[in-house]
Amino acid sequence: MTVTHHPGEELLIDFAAGGLAEPWSLAIATHLALCPNCRQTVADAEAVGGALLDGLALAAIDDDALDRVLARLDEAPPIETAGSNQAAPGTVLPEPLRSYVGGDLGQLRWRRLGFGASQVQIKTANDSGAVRLLRVPGGGSVPHHGHHGPELTVVLAGGFTDAQGHFLRGDLQQTDPSVRHQPRSDPGAPCISLTVTNAPLDFSSRLVRALKPWIGI
Repeated sequence: MTVTHHPGEELLIDFAAGGLAEPWSLAIATHLALCPNCRQTVADAEAVGGALLDGLALAAIDDDALDRVLARLDEAPPIETAGSNQAAPGTVLPEPLRSYVGGDLGQLRWRRLGFGASQVQIKTANDSGAVRLLRVPGGGSVPHHGHHGPELTVVLAGGFTDAQGHFLRGDLQQTDPSVRHQPRSDPGAPCISLTVTNAPLDFSSRLVRALKPWIGI
């Protein structure tokens, strides 16, 4: 497997520094589990950050600083990438995603959408983004749409094509309000992806817009 589409360097650095909210961190961690090149970039960024911290002079801190840090750590499940490729043969979802949804594809309850696709919504402790698994049948497509905010999509099985290229397992697509597209899944097996958004999609079709309350995306 060769991953060819990667997140921007700024996103990787923010992830390494702990600066991303949980939904976006989950998408980056899922990509890292499948992309050794980006794992190395994050490891390098963490090493640089650690060296910078080691060089800082010790400063006085509040007496309750440790308690506040521990409280923040308890607010959300940890997002780890180490060992995420050591899954059982045939497993599709890497860690930490597999733990978030409680198993692999066979344990999930998919909810049908209005265009032949289905989804599994994923709850996170942070509401800064909506996280879902999306399954589009082979040869199918998502209705033409734009975006009111950023979106990250990580392919987990199958693949899809749009104006930005061809995306396969491990590839990450990063879009923003400047992008309007209609991703079409490869023929054959369904395309399964993890998507994170912070705003509803802007569908081009009036009919699809009318159905948005039932579609839920």
